Amino acid sequence: MSAPAPAIHWFRRDLRLADNPALAQAARAGKVLAVFIVDPDQPGEIAPGAAGRAWLHRALAALDDRLRGALNCYRGRPQELLPALAARWGARLVTWGRLPDPSLAGRDEAVAEALRTAGCEVHAENGFLLWEPEATRKPDGTPYRVFTPFYQKGCLAVAPPRRPQPAPRFEALRDREALPLAALGLWPAHPWAERVMAHWQVGERAAEARLARFVAEKLAAYPARRDLPGEDGTSRLSPHLHFGELSPNAAWHAATGTGADEFRTELAWREFSWSLLVHNPDLAERPLRPEFDRFPWRDDEASFAAWRRGRTGIPLVDAGMRELWQTGWMHNRVRMVTASFLVKNLLIDWRAGERWFRDCLVDADPANNAAGWQWVAGCGADAAPYFRIFNPVLQGEKFDPAGTYVRRFVPEIARLPDRWLHRPWEAPGEVLEAAGVRIGRDYPAPIVDLAVSRRRALAAYDRVKRKT
Repeated sequence: MSAPAPAIHWFRRDLRLADNPALAQAARAGKVLAVFIVDPDQPGEIAPGAAGRAWLHRALAALDDRLRGALNCYRGRPQELLPALAARWGARLVTWGRLPDPSLAGRDEAVAEALRTAGCEVHAENGFLLWEPEATRKPDGTPYRVFTPFYQKGCLAVAPPRRPQPAPRFEALRDREALPLAALGLWPAHPWAERVMAHWQVGERAAEARLARFVAEKLAAYPARRDLPGEDGTSRLSPHLHFGELSPNAAWHAATGTGADEFRTELAWREFSWSLLVHNPDLAERPLRPEFDRFPWRDDEASFAAWRRGRTGIPLVDAGMRELWQTGWMHNRVRMVTASFLVKNLLIDWRAGERWFRDCLVDADPANNAAGWQWVAGCGADAAPYFRIFNPVLQGEKFDPAGTYVRRFVPEIARLPDRWLHRPWEAPGEVLEAAGVRIGRDYPAPIVDLAVSRRRALAAYDRVKRKT
């Protein structure tokens, strides 16, 4: 009697063993060839930016460790590689985690068709989202464009998220023809990547430990502390969720008691963003509100460069942009403030900001990032009204009143008293001198007047409205 045929599991954004429905299907064969493929036709499939590629490199190393050295890496077109691997190994089942990214739909169907033609059974399972995007439509079949009814009627009314499952048991097979991880060329050449990744523990075990600490130590205070960038009050699970080191189901069901509703609502915003991308594949390029196609954005490279470097002269904005550059992450409250400053105070196209975040964020999710920028810019679904312009001074004084966050990332003004920390250009000369701060030398003067630029933004929007 011949030995049972092994199965193949194609890892994508499901870099974990536990609660991985597609891997569980493959594991029933007893032996699994675990593969990861860099597709030259889809260079941004897994990690579109430099920070994401650095994370991915480390995540694959962590997964390989969990598989005891049996993660098999390849470069090539999956529709060619997977049938060839199945033929060579005698596999009759190939599984993968289904991704809702519309840019991958055609390729994934071509992979499935090539495998079926080769005589293989295919299982593509959802382990990336809590709810299937097609199951969260309105009763009339159209997608929701406002978050609250999407969550309450499109999600919670459909079915509760399934409970997470433990890691399956199987024998992981090694392919001698696979490439070493370094040959995939994921790790960025710039030394910046090493500095960013020094702030993170990567992999499934790290994700599980972070979730456990968050639930035990921070969840109860999450509603009160999540908007305070100077405190460690958020989960920081977003990169683990993005790369599938942790399933959203595990995060959902781990959260119980005080703070759970607020945390689960944030998970639901991730679902909403993916629903928007599924139904609007050009979410990162086209505003959902078409009148913004005519918005008079400014071409101002000097101001854009100052924003990227954290040298705008506005402390909260600069702190956020420096946190991004140093750690590959930014507190969500500050993401909104820095984005608002770019698109409204500087009148620079939101798409430029979206691309910069995409390159620098370790959690650069194609749905969340684009939807978030459209929300702030006022041109997306359920968007903040365009006239809602975050005042970074007031935001800093409200959410970073003791200046903990600003002093951490903008140390050149750390000796200023709290009263002047978020508006150093208004501080009296003797206060600046005592703090060792010279505006324009030690720390830049604001590159734009907040009040004047606010009026300019509102005037530009009024012109667009009158043309509709």
